[in-house]
Amino acid sequence: MAPAASAAANDFPSGYQGYHTYAEVTAELQKAVANHPDIAKLSSVGKSYEGRNLNLLTIGSGTGKPEVLFTCNQHAREHLTTEMCLHIVQRFTDGYATDSKIKNMVDTHTIYVVPNVNPDGSEYDISGGRFHNWRKTRKPVPGSTAIGTDPNRNWDYQWGCCDGSSTNPSAQDYRGTAPFSEPETRALADFINAHQVKAHIDFHTYSELVLWPFGYTTSPTATGMTAAEAKRFQDLGKAMAATNGYTPEQSSKLYITDGDINDWSWGTHKILSFCFEMYPTGSNPGFYPKDTQIVPQTTRNDPAVDLLIGQV
Repeated sequence: MAPAASAAANDFPSGYQGYHTYAEVTAELQKAVANHPDIAKLSSVGKSYEGRNLNLLTIGSGTGKPEVLFTCNQHAREHLTTEMCLHIVQRFTDGYATDSKIKNMVDTHTIYVVPNVNPDGSEYDISGGRFHNWRKTRKPVPGSTAIGTDPNRNWDYQWGCCDGSSTNPSAQDYRGTAPFSEPETRALADFINAHQVKAHIDFHTYSELVLWPFGYTTSPTATGMTAAEAKRFQDLGKAMAATNGYTPEQSSKLYITDGDINDWSWGTHKILSFCFEMYPTGSNPGFYPKDTQIVPQTTRNDPAVDLLIGQV
C-alpha cells in the first residue's frame, strides 16, 4: 500500500512546530549521516503498513561490540519520544569529535536508534493541523470497522495472557488478531532477533517513570527472572531514575500489561530492557507538551542513557 501524503511542517499546531514530522525526522537522520559518515549509517528495519520506512540510525563502526537499542514512538501521540530518539542521534554524532565521553561510548559500542516505530499513526495524529489523540497503528482490523492495534500489546511474549490488553478492536490497548499481526512490530522483532542487543530503552509518555519487566505479573521473580536478575533491574532502574527524577518501579506496579516489548526483549533474549515514561507526570499537558519542553525533557535523560550504555 502506498504511504499517505507526508505531513507538512505546519501539521503540528501552533506551539508545537518545534516537533519533527516523519519527513523532517528522516531529513535529520540523513543530515547526521552526511555530516558523520565515518560513524553513522541510515537504513531501515522494514516498512510500516502504509509503506513508510522504519528508519534505523546505526552509530559506531566495526563489529563485535556490545549493541544498545533505543526505540521511540510505538504509540502515535507520544511525539516527545521521537524527539528523544532524535536527540540521542544528534548527541552521539555531533558530540563525537568534541566530547571524549561520547567518543568512548561510540568507539566501544554499536548504538541503534529507531525514532518512529509507528510512523503511520504518528502522521495521522497530526493530520490537518490538529491532534487526534491517536495511539495505535493504522492497519484496519479484519472483520471490524476499527482501525489499528496497540503495538505495545502485540509482542509475542505472554501475549494476551493476563488481562493486560484488550480483545476489543476499538479499545486503545487492543492487542491485535495475533502476536506480531502488525508489520511494524514484526519488522522490529526480526531486527532484534538478527542482532545481539544487550540493553534497550523504549521511550513513552507520560508519567516520569523508569519501568522494568515483568509487566504481565506482579511477581518480581516469575519464570525467566531470577532474584539476582530482578535485583540488577531494580538497582539500575533506581540509578537511572536518580539522574532524571523519575520514579523507578516494576512495570506491573503501574498496571498489568501483556505483549509488550520490554517483557519480550527480556523474556526472549535476556536484553536489559527498560521503559521510560517521559514528561509530564500528569494529564496536563499529558501527551502534548509544548515544544518549549523538547530540549529540557530530552537532555534530562542524557545521564540515564549513558548509564545504560555503560552496563554492557
